[in-house]
Amino acid sequence: MHNSQKLKEITVFIADYASVLLGSGVHCTRVIRNSRRIGESFGLDIKMTVFASSIILTVIDAAEDEMCTEVVVIPQIPVSFELNSELSALSWRVHDNPMGIGALKAEYQALLAKPRLNSWIVTFLVSLANACFCRLFEGNLGAMTVVFVTTFIGFRLLRFLKKNRVDHFLAVILVSFVSSALASLSVFLQEVDANIAVATSVLFMVPGVPLITGVIDILENHTLIGFARLMRAFMIVLCLAVGLSCSMVIFQKGLLW
Repeated sequence: MHNSQKLKEITVFIADYASVLLGSGVHCTRVIRNSRRIGESFGLDIKMTVFASSIILTVIDAAEDEMCTEVVVIPQIPVSFELNSELSALSWRVHDNPMGIGALKAEYQALLAKPRLNSWIVTFLVSLANACFCRLFEGNLGAMTVVFVTTFIGFRLLRFLKKNRVDHFLAVILVSFVSSALASLSVFLQEVDANIAVATSVLFMVPGVPLITGVIDILENHTLIGFARLMRAFMIVLCLAVGLSCSMVIFQKGLLW
């Protein structure tokens, strides 16, 4: 049994927990399942409605015949599979070993504050992965080197633009233009397959997570947010195409015909 203030505190916590999971790319069914697991540890029932940019969460205390509703905006935060895994594990810990809301919030905040992988290491790994994509498309060592360098520059530029709150779609256009334009300069290097280098230089921005989770959400009957995620992914791909096309027109016009 919980008094009204305690019920409100639990509701606010679960709403924030669910919004962070959704914002970092977790599909709806998993978010609802994790949230209900936490609610069950307090003897509460959870009802959740997920929209494209917000969540309506209702927590019901059947023993006291009370309920509390919270509306929270879904934040746009970087995808982190490590954080998603840790938050899911937290829901299991509180389910198997019930704890007070204060202790639960402390663990939750500790997970959010936990230092993530250094951004320069992430940039290096993303650049290396994109160079490997170039190799999968039969790019030679010269093309892989060009893609690595352009991806490194483009990824750092993307982080800079997002840090300065530049609109995400505009940032994608700018970064895809810069990355592909730099890759286009490889036409002056005979040992580089420029076509493959340019085509793969922007693959690091392909929105794989929204595409996958969007399809999963639709298949699991969370149609609204599923289509919203797919539409966002489509817009990102469109912005990629715009930036890539602009650089090809300017630097490698012959590649369009």
